[in-house]
Amino acid sequence: MSEFVRVAMVAPCAFPANHGTPAAIKELSEALAKRGHRIEVVTYPVFDEGIPFEKVAVHRGPTIGAHRRRLGVGPSWQRLGYDAGLVPTLVRIIHATGAQLIHAHNFEGALAAYPARLVTGRPLIYNAINSMADELHTYNLIRPKAVVNTLAKALDRWVPRMADHVIADTRQLYDFVLSQGVSAERVNVVPSGVNVAMFTGLDGRECRRRLGLEGKRVVIYTGTFDLFQGVNRLIAAFSKVASNCPESILLLVGGTVARQDTELCRQTAKELGIESRVVITSCSLSDVPSYLAAADVAVVPRVSPTAGGIPTKLLNYMAAGKAIVCHRSSAAFLVHRQSAWFAGPDPTEFAQGMICLLNDDALAAYMGANVRRLAETTFSWSEIAQEVETVYRRVLGRRGVARPEGSGNAFSSADGHATNQGLS
Repeated sequence: MSEFVRVAMVAPCAFPANHGTPAAIKELSEALAKRGHRIEVVTYPVFDEGIPFEKVAVHRGPTIGAHRRRLGVGPSWQRLGYDAGLVPTLVRIIHATGAQLIHAHNFEGALAAYPARLVTGRPLIYNAINSMADELHTYNLIRPKAVVNTLAKALDRWVPRMADHVIADTRQLYDFVLSQGVSAERVNVVPSGVNVAMFTGLDGRECRRRLGLEGKRVVIYTGTFDLFQGVNRLIAAFSKVASNCPESILLLVGGTVARQDTELCRQTAKELGIESRVVITSCSLSDVPSYLAAADVAVVPRVSPTAGGIPTKLLNYMAAGKAIVCHRSSAAFLVHRQSAWFAGPDPTEFAQGMICLLNDDALAAYMGANVRRLAETTFSWSEIAQEVETVYRRVLGRRGVARPEGSGNAFSSADGHATNQGLS
């Protein structure tokens, strides 16, 4: 792009934080900033310590009620307060920085950004990574179920319509957004990306030694343990793997994980008689690559029957060159037995995939090499940033938005503006 764009990037989450969505927003923001764009991240007043970020200005909404440094994944009443606080913060930052457009992530981000769109007149891009029909009912925040399902359908129907343009994470989400009444010229498919360099040249032996897994066949899951992720189904499936593969271990690695979710996993393993075969631990985002290097097979147990995005964990597995067992709904762009082992929702089918890959090193290596190449060529953040640029150009051209003053040089003052000093 010959001139920079100043973007108000709405991150309705702790930022930066040690799990999927915040990590993806961070990587995309930094990739865009490296191309000379001015990225103003508007986010919650909570974050995980020790996660560096570069070339991005961060502006935090007000604290609401009892302030917490950490925030669980999924909806909560405190999150609703934080979402409301994003609205005035976003309006203020747009006026202060001259942001030309709003790039809002997830349903919460779009709902917070829409009032700012009305007030400021800036075009709104909604980055869709899931459907509420697949996810909302799993959190048990609202009851009865009929109310939850009605609300989910309403959000799926109306949130994409609020935006001037929609970025869909997958082709399945693209089709789903069109089915909700959004015209095709207002939707593009741009997937999430992955930093392949993080997963290159690592040796998992030290991690195995530290966890007491030397000589074991390790199946790994990384991410949160929320109900919609399907971790309990995974543990049930692994009980069948444990009886077939005596040296197998299920390694569950969480980042931002609620204690009650961890205890539920332990209780499930205990009830199935495999407590000694399930290792539950946590690590920072920067340590995920070393844990993946220690694993033989990686799994994504969640099912998205309506329209799923690409799980960040899946992209990490691909970059690490792991053989993957997952449901087709989480990875429809992959190919069965070439780049992933597709299993149905039944735990027995999922177990069969894990058993086959644990017992066939050649097939596992073949599939791992294929997904690694795909991560390098199609899902690098530099490639994704260029695709997002194209969307920005299209939206701004359609709205006739003027470029910011001084934008003749795409990289002028980029380092001076977008640094970690930009907190407000």
